[in-house]
Amino acid sequence: MRQLPIEPVLPELLHTMRTRSNAVLIAPPGAGKTTRVPLALLDEPWTLGRKIVMLEPRRLAARSAARFMASSLGEEVGETVGYRVRMDTRISSRTRIEVVTEGVLTRLLQEDMSLDGTAVVIFDEFHERSLQADLGLSLCLQSQAVFREDLKLLVMSATLDAEPVAGILGDAPIVLSEGKSYPVETRYLNRSVEGRLEPAVVRAVLEAQRSEQGDMLVFLPGTGEIRRVEAQLAEHSLGKDVSVMPLYGNLPQAAQDLAIAPCREGQRKIVLSTSIAETSLTVDGVRIVIDSGYSRVPKFSPKTGMTRLETVPVSIASADQRRGRAGRQMPGVCYRLWTERDEGKLAFRSVPEIIEADLAPLVLELAAWGAADPMELQWLDPPPAAAYAQARQLLRQLGALQENGTITQHGRRMAAIGTHPRLAHMILQAIPLKLGGLACELAALLNERDMLNAQSQQAPAADLRLRVEALREAIRTKWTEPHYKEGHRVDMSVCRRAAAEAEQLKRQFGIAGEKGGDPEACGFLLAYAFPDRIAGRKENGRFLLRSGRGAVFADAQPLSSEPYVVAAELSDFGADSRIYLAAPIQADELMRYAGDQIDETKLIFWDRQSRTVRARVRKSIGAIVLSEAAYPNPSQEEVALALLNGIRTEGIGMLSWTKAARQLQQRMMFMHKLEPGNWPDVSDTHLADELEDWLLPHLYGLRNGEDLKRLHVADLLEALLPWSKRRELEELVPTHIVVPSGSRIPIDYGDPGAPVLAVRLQEMFGLSETPAIGRGRVPLTVHLLSPAHRPVQVTRDLASFWREAYFEVKKDLKGRYPKHYWPDDPTAAIPTNRTRPRS
Repeated sequence: MRQLPIEPVLPELLHTMRTRSNAVLIAPPGAGKTTRVPLALLDEPWTLGRKIVMLEPRRLAARSAARFMASSLGEEVGETVGYRVRMDTRISSRTRIEVVTEGVLTRLLQEDMSLDGTAVVIFDEFHERSLQADLGLSLCLQSQAVFREDLKLLVMSATLDAEPVAGILGDAPIVLSEGKSYPVETRYLNRSVEGRLEPAVVRAVLEAQRSEQGDMLVFLPGTGEIRRVEAQLAEHSLGKDVSVMPLYGNLPQAAQDLAIAPCREGQRKIVLSTSIAETSLTVDGVRIVIDSGYSRVPKFSPKTGMTRLETVPVSIASADQRRGRAGRQMPGVCYRLWTERDEGKLAFRSVPEIIEADLAPLVLELAAWGAADPMELQWLDPPPAAAYAQARQLLRQLGALQENGTITQHGRRMAAIGTHPRLAHMILQAIPLKLGGLACELAALLNERDMLNAQSQQAPAADLRLRVEALREAIRTKWTEPHYKEGHRVDMSVCRRAAAEAEQLKRQFGIAGEKGGDPEACGFLLAYAFPDRIAGRKENGRFLLRSGRGAVFADAQPLSSEPYVVAAELSDFGADSRIYLAAPIQADELMRYAGDQIDETKLIFWDRQSRTVRARVRKSIGAIVLSEAAYPNPSQEEVALALLNGIRTEGIGMLSWTKAARQLQQRMMFMHKLEPGNWPDVSDTHLADELEDWLLPHLYGLRNGEDLKRLHVADLLEALLPWSKRRELEELVPTHIVVPSGSRIPIDYGDPGAPVLAVRLQEMFGLSETPAIGRGRVPLTVHLLSPAHRPVQVTRDLASFWREAYFEVKKDLKGRYPKHYWPDDPTAAIPTNRTRPRS
């Protein structure tokens, strides 16, 4: 076995693991920690007879590490060293080292909380901070504390900030390997990339091919960019000795192995890779790295309940990991497709997945573990409260959790399946309906990337039924290439993986021989998996999700005209979510699926246009209205309340306010202002606030605006006063007053604080004191009028007017009205309502 850079610190690590329960190993890329450390622990006294389980974040890295260790022992994979990854297991009774991916570790812990027979769990490349790695470490720590004091934990990383993880491991020792790497020259752009990323990548590849020797590793955000760069490179003459190879997680294993294997002598390769090649893997022969500066990560939005893949700038730590790939075996060069100034804007580390991920799988795992509260466990970063609450709500909707957060029997069955809780629930509900095969096909398809590749600018139709049909046609025709569906090429590698996973799920549920079922039932089954993504079509062709959020298809397509769809994949960008994958569901299917979730609402409401109370019954699921019909024979109370709400909406002015009613209201308000504790507030504002008390009892039997006209508002206001107060009101707040001329003049209470008596000046002769009301406490505001009933003076002190202002007024009016009576002493003159007093 060749000497690896990790070798010098192995004695220190072995001593630490003998004497302590936990440890942290920091070693740079290429040091050999992934393949050398498990083998070094194999013959330790405390591991004899027990297994070493190493958690590897990626399937490709897990298989590659297991093969390398097995070959180091001169064995085949599955003997001393084996692996367990999704849909692929190579272990035997002899296996001592198991390299597993993250979901597998969680399954092992759920099946046996003590991990009996396991000596140590190794967390490799922990700096990636995946959700399952964080969960696995938390579960292992509790298992160690409660069941297995002798269980050891080793966390390994290249760029991890070691202190926090050492802290939750009980202040575990940190073993540091300096490693060995070759120098890598870093080259930056002179100015930032503008426009599409792919042309800049192609230019860098062509430049590096001309000026550098060796193989090339190109980091791109995702498979879409890989395909586009591959297509653009095919337009250039790279030479017969140059091969362009993609490398990503869903690539067939043979193609992955080819990409990381050394080239034949005289050949060069250009590997177009996602971030899968950042860690653990050594792509033999690489001395050139071209880093696009981007990666694609899932981000969950608690606000919408949706996860989207977002292309984000890499962190400094990830960029350094990528650059290190060029210096693993020889001196190299790294082309960074950003400027040195741009680098100052990059985050130092990537955000841990637990901060931005869909937490439904984690919440279900914790519930199955017996931890209803995540804070019962230790975390480097605890799950965010909002996303955790959103996940619990979804799981309760799926029947996996009780209201208090404890797991149900159905939830345990979901957790045991090992797929997303949405899909697990769908399969379990489909089996009794004889649709289990179709549900397994849907689950497999949704676990893979889309099998339909766009052949033009227009994306493939979103209809999932097309994918099910394409999968079945591909199986029936024995994977004959080429294969097209609706004008779009079918990715046969996706088909093969989906078919294999669907068969595995069918075997798991004992329905291997069951036929898939009619694809027309896709929408019905999706409603079980995505109850929050049922959508109803609106008049404008857009859709309304159950949550109330809008949704729309990217392009017009047959599904656009369906009344109801269920969206399996959609984004949460913009005002309306973009629907990428969906299937139609019929109204009667919704009634069958969601019978207990359909809200039946009686709507008794005031129709402003017809000015009447309408009664309807509406069936809805969330914000989506399924049906609406007339509601016969609403009760008088329901109608009265609706009528009351109409009055509240339009204002009490819609009542039939006669002059007498307004005057009574104003007189009562006068006394309320004068003696607030003894008289009710009958202002418009207060009456509107207290409609239930004074108006509702009188609305029974009424239904529309015409009926309201029959209400006598004055009687309703008077009813607010006891008999004694009514008599007191007549006495203290008269509607009229008899003036010296004998005329009965009305009092205007429009301003309750200053009632007005408007009277011709001659009718007040002989009266020296201003008339007062309200127990004589409020003098009237007297508007003295000319013979033509025009105001000539306003006063609240009549004596002062006669004494000081009358003679000026007389001088003016006598000239204009010479026939009228203008005495020299108004206080002794005879009042008159005629031109002159009678003899």
